Amino acid sequence: MSALEHASISAKTASPSRRRRRQKWLPYLLSLPALLVTVWIVIPFFTAIYYSLLRYRLSLPQLKGFVWFDNYLHFLSDGRFWYTVQVSLLYTVITVVVELVLGLGIAILLQRSTRFNNLAAMLLLLPLMVAPALAALMWKLMTNPNFGILSYLVGLIGLTNFRWASDPSTALFTVILVDVWVYTPFIMVLLLAGLRSLPKQPFEAAALDGVPKTFVFFRITLPMLMPYILTASLFRMLESIQQFDIIYAMTQGGPGNTLTVFQVESYLQFFQFTNVGRSAALLMVLWAITFFLSNVFVKNWLRLRERAQGISEE
Repeated sequence: MSALEHASISAKTASPSRRRRRQKWLPYLLSLPALLVTVWIVIPFFTAIYYSLLRYRLSLPQLKGFVWFDNYLHFLSDGRFWYTVQVSLLYTVITVVVELVLGLGIAILLQRSTRFNNLAAMLLLLPLMVAPALAALMWKLMTNPNFGILSYLVGLIGLTNFRWASDPSTALFTVILVDVWVYTPFIMVLLLAGLRSLPKQPFEAAALDGVPKTFVFFRITLPMLMPYILTASLFRMLESIQQFDIIYAMTQGGPGNTLTVFQVESYLQFFQFTNVGRSAALLMVLWAITFFLSNVFVKNWLRLRERAQGISEE
């Protein structure tokens, strides 16, 4: 008997207990990558919690010690912290709303699957291929008050002293403009995929009944598209409230402290003021805010998905 035939017979006659043991361990082996990723996330998370409970300055390491929740309690009476919260939420709300409106409008225009629309959608994705920090540096050159092309163009319409990111009154507008340019295509492609995947039966029935297009959009299209809108808003919200690269590359949080959002403030606390404890506490507050907002979004997403399914079945 050949070795191949012997191996085949041995495999067929393997004990059922051995096969059961293999099947028992298979789910654990398949979940091992997820476990490794979880560990990779949990270790830095608890490290940040540990440092947030310390009085720890890199410039004064001899004073390192536990202060427990003093870093958090200090935020309650710190005007700089509340300004950071205000700027971060304002930046998040404006960017998400503007990008959502623009992305939805572009997705509606490109809803029909034609060669021109598909080509336009591909070209509109180009900003997503540029790293946000590089995009910010590019826009910083274009908005330079002395030689920037955008400064020249706005000068043609009479705005000869528009300072862009150099002026506290226009710095927020400038970084929001860059954020919208970079991330609107992301929302556009998600909503475009959602529009093209909607069932056709409700729209065909509405067309046969002569229902106005505005009624179809607000009563059929928008409710069925709402889970996609909420998903896109959630992803952009999580990104915007943690924004660092665009803001820091363009303004370093300035002028002054105009744009000291959470990530920038935490960076400055660590590297400029060497206050490790306060920096870690800021990041934990940011995590708590994003965790709360994410739960609100997910609960509404589940409710809207059930409603959309009900509309599609009617």
